[in-house]
Amino acid sequence: MEKIRLRVRPSRRHRDVAKIVSGLGIATVCEEALCPNIGECWGSGTATFMIMGDVCTRGCRFCYVKSGKPQPLDPGEPLKVALAVKRMGLDYVTITSVDRDDLPDGGARHYAETIRAVKRLNPGVVVEVLIPDFQGSRESLRVVVEAGPEVVAHNLETVKRLTPKVRDRRAGYEQSLKVLETVKEMDPGIITKSSILLGMGEEPWEVVEAMRDLRGVGVDILVLSQYLRPSPRHHPLAKMYTLVEFKSLEEKARSLGFKAVIAHPLARTSYKAKEAYMEAIQG
Repeated sequence: MEKIRLRVRPSRRHRDVAKIVSGLGIATVCEEALCPNIGECWGSGTATFMIMGDVCTRGCRFCYVKSGKPQPLDPGEPLKVALAVKRMGLDYVTITSVDRDDLPDGGARHYAETIRAVKRLNPGVVVEVLIPDFQGSRESLRVVVEAGPEVVAHNLETVKRLTPKVRDRRAGYEQSLKVLETVKEMDPGIITKSSILLGMGEEPWEVVEAMRDLRGVGVDILVLSQYLRPSPRHHPLAKMYTLVEFKSLEEKARSLGFKAVIAHPLARTSYKAKEAYMEAIQG
């Protein structure tokens, strides 16, 4: 089996990014979820901002992000994110969040305020948001869509059979598909995106089924990545996929009609997000 080697050598640009996010008191999913690509992304001046705190109200059994009772929202956060984008000189920004089931709208308005603040301060920037399911609320989805992000991502995470085992009970396979379908219905011009983690015990045919289901609701961009067990408390690792297997799945996904596919053991939803977006709008 091929060995995947990860080298993190903090460059000056990496340190600059760390200083910006730390100075503004902003959380990044790069740090909170122990993303394996932090060296590459921060070294190139990109980061995925995580709004609404770093404590999630859900407890998915594959995720490293802390779960518990979150703090109140920071009304100044949208401007802080916008300032960080400006100081980093970004033309493409990805914004995600923890689940905030404690809020009446799941945090949709906070998302919208952040999107608008980023766009006001950074004319021409492309905004991608990786959103929770908002418990299926159409109104919350509408609030986010009307704020004008170019890309809306929501992760299916795993195959249908494993969803009750690895995702929080408030999440759902069909609910996630409906979120993606609803976004596309509200604005057909928005690029939609989703991700599947591999190695949690799924069968090959189930992965293909999940890909077909995502294409069935119009998803444009698919990310396939390797599940890496964060700790012994989390869902066990069942399989490490080879690079050859990832390549085969990428080819299958493209044959199903996805406009862009990122398939690699270390890929995460926001990895090479700008490149995938450019491919999708040109395809």
